[in-house]
Amino acid sequence: MRMSERDEVFLREMGIAPLWRLRHAPRGAAVDAAVDAALEAAPEAAPAEEAPVEASAPAPAPGFIPPPPRDPAWGAVPMTSAPPPAAWAPPPPPAPVEEDTGPSVEEIARMDWDALRTAIATCRRCGGCKDGEAGRKPVYGAGARAARWFVAAGATSSVDEKAGQPLAGEAGKLLDNMLAAVDLSREQDVYVTSLVKCRPASANGGDRAPTFEEAAACRPFLERELALSGASTVLTLGQIAANGLLGKPLQEPLAGSRNAVHRLGAADLVATLHPGELLRRGADKALAWMDLCRARAAHARRGR
Repeated sequence: MRMSERDEVFLREMGIAPLWRLRHAPRGAAVDAAVDAALEAAPEAAPAEEAPVEASAPAPAPGFIPPPPRDPAWGAVPMTSAPPPAAWAPPPPPAPVEEDTGPSVEEIARMDWDALRTAIATCRRCGGCKDGEAGRKPVYGAGARAARWFVAAGATSSVDEKAGQPLAGEAGKLLDNMLAAVDLSREQDVYVTSLVKCRPASANGGDRAPTFEEAAACRPFLERELALSGASTVLTLGQIAANGLLGKPLQEPLAGSRNAVHRLGAADLVATLHPGELLRRGADKALAWMDLCRARAAHARRGR
């Protein structure tokens, strides 16, 4: 097959002609001269850039399952029929178990003597009761349940705990003498109790001052004892009892509460020193006598 002049010109423009020339049947001299002149007159064409050849993807293996389509809004998360899994979070803490702290203040205010004693015996109102410290047991009030005077000490002592009654031992004997000086007795006229029913114990087992929590937890029991006794005069013994019932910090000096008649509900309240203090400081007995006279005068004004 003979190549035409047009084909030779095309090959020349593609940069192929200088490398090789197709063989064809002999041409005449005039034709050869015309072809050569046309080839020489054509501009030198730049070599054409070869188009990149894309590598063909390998054929999938038998049983291959293509991945699911991807949602551009989710980035690299595969688009599936189910929503994306939520971020991991720790499980919520278990619901707190409500502790049984015993009867409420309102329930205590409706109790009779027997129910009140049971409530004190099973009390869980303060940390000491909940911890169940060894040797701690409540000491109940004692004396006349229909009383004229209501005597309140601060906290149960180891002597009280051993005797099973409030204000026992030498301090109790001095209290009895103080009451007798104003014509009163525990058996006939006075109900004696402690603000904190269980003995506050230190780490080595000795007595310690009660905390505000312990005093506040026991106060509803004392208030109910006062209401049940019907007493119109309250005599507090020592700093803890006076401050605890008057709503003051327990560490406040007793001098700030003495020399005055206060109110506790419907009753008059007079603060004096604890008999245990008077045993250590005999000179202060004169101060206690002044307080007893103040309480007796307040009681006389009431006519009871």
